[in-house]
Amino acid sequence: MVLTNTVSRSMHDVGLAAWFGGTLANAVALNAAAGEARDASSRGAVANAGWDRWTPVNAAAIGAHLIGSVGQLVGNSDRVAAQQGVGTMSMIKTGVTVAALAATGYSRILGRKVSQYHAVPAADGTTPTTGTPPEVASAQKQLTALQWAVPALTGALVVISSFAGEQQRPSNVISGLTRRFAS
Repeated sequence: MVLTNTVSRSMHDVGLAAWFGGTLANAVALNAAAGEARDASSRGAVANAGWDRWTPVNAAAIGAHLIGSVGQLVGNSDRVAAQQGVGTMSMIKTGVTVAALAATGYSRILGRKVSQYHAVPAADGTTPTTGTPPEVASAQKQLTALQWAVPALTGALVVISSFAGEQQRPSNVISGLTRRFAS
């Protein structure tokens, strides 16, 4: 059981770390760095190349996180049922995970729209110029917000996971079980 929980916790944590860190790095660095390309038409191509390379790694990270999450849920199912607060935390974490998945999926759909045009004028990875085709400009404007939404949601998952870890402290388990049985 200990090894199984170690594997699932590792998949959960490493997958989430890559999902959070990679999307944050791309929002902070890649999209802005694309604006450093010499000509406006190269900027979109640079951002597209970076995001296209990140996508399979991100998909693997998300998959590892989800598999690890299920393993953690199964491994802690007794605590989820018995310890007051753990079920609520699990529901909140599931909701935030679904939101992060939706934001990530929609970002990929928009990214594919942008990526179909290899050399369109752009100010940077998510900022259109007057010469950017309207469908690409629309996608870029939405990506401007989503590039920050995904790391915000996955960052929230890191915080919720830290809270979940605190719930596993022996003193918190005892007090949660006591409160559950007293009510």
